[in-house]
Amino acid sequence: MNVKAQITKAIIFSAGLGTRFKPWTDKHPKALAVVNGKTLLQRNIEYLQSYGIKDVIVNVHHFADQIEEAITQNNGWGSNVLISDERSEVLETGGGLLNAKHLFAPGERFISCNVDILTDLDLYKLSLYHDLHHPLISFGITNRISSRSLLFDNHYRLCGWKNNKTNEERISINKRDLQAFAYSCVVVFEYDIFRLMKQQGFSGKFSLIDVYLKLASEHLILGYNHSGDRLVDVGKPESVAVAEELFS
Repeated sequence: MNVKAQITKAIIFSAGLGTRFKPWTDKHPKALAVVNGKTLLQRNIEYLQSYGIKDVIVNVHHFADQIEEAITQNNGWGSNVLISDERSEVLETGGGLLNAKHLFAPGERFISCNVDILTDLDLYKLSLYHDLHHPLISFGITNRISSRSLLFDNHYRLCGWKNNKTNEERISINKRDLQAFAYSCVVVFEYDIFRLMKQQGFSGKFSLIDVYLKLASEHLILGYNHSGDRLVDVGKPESVAVAEELFS
C-alpha cells in the first residue's frame, strides 16, 4: 500500500466510567469486558497490530489498576503499551488526548480509537484517504442509525453536528443539503492537533467532537465513508451478543 508515512502509533481511549455497561462496570473497567474469549482492549490492540501499529497508548481512570495488570500479565498482547494516567480525573476523549501529548513524538501522525468500538474498517484505506486529501483530521463514518450525527457536505468535509433525539444542531460551516453520518471513533490525526487545541483554549475535560466543531471552519476535517464494514458499539451488556455474532 502506497501510504506517504506509515502510521506506527495509536491511542485507545479506555478511561471511561462505562455507566451504560453496568453491572459489569461496578467492579471492572469496560475495557476488560469479554467478547468471544477476548477483552475489548485485547481486540483493539490486535486490530491495530494487523495494520503494523504496535506502539499503543492506553488511557486509564476507572479501575485503572485492573487494566494495567491485564496489560502486564499479557505482555501487551505483543505490543508496546504505554499508560496515560487519568486516575485523578477522567478527561473524556479530547482531554484524554491532550493529556497524552508527551507520549507522542513531535510531528508524528497517529490514530485514535475507542475501546468499546469493534470494527473491521481498513486502516490502510483510511490512511491513504488522509494522504490523498491532506486534512488535519480524517475519521471513519457510516450511514448507520445513531442518536447523534455528524454533518458533511458532498465532499465529506465536516460542517456540523446534530442530536437526532432533540434536533439540536451545531453548525460550523453553513451549507445546504448536508449529509448525516454516524461517527466510527477511528481517527487519523496530524500532530498539529495538539497546538491547535491549546491555541483554542481547550484544557481539562472535553470531547473531541467539541474540538472538531471548533476547528472545522478553518481546518479541513474529513469523514471517510466506510458504510458496509462491520462495526459494533459495545456500549451496553446486550451489545456483547451482537459483537459475538460479528467478531469471532
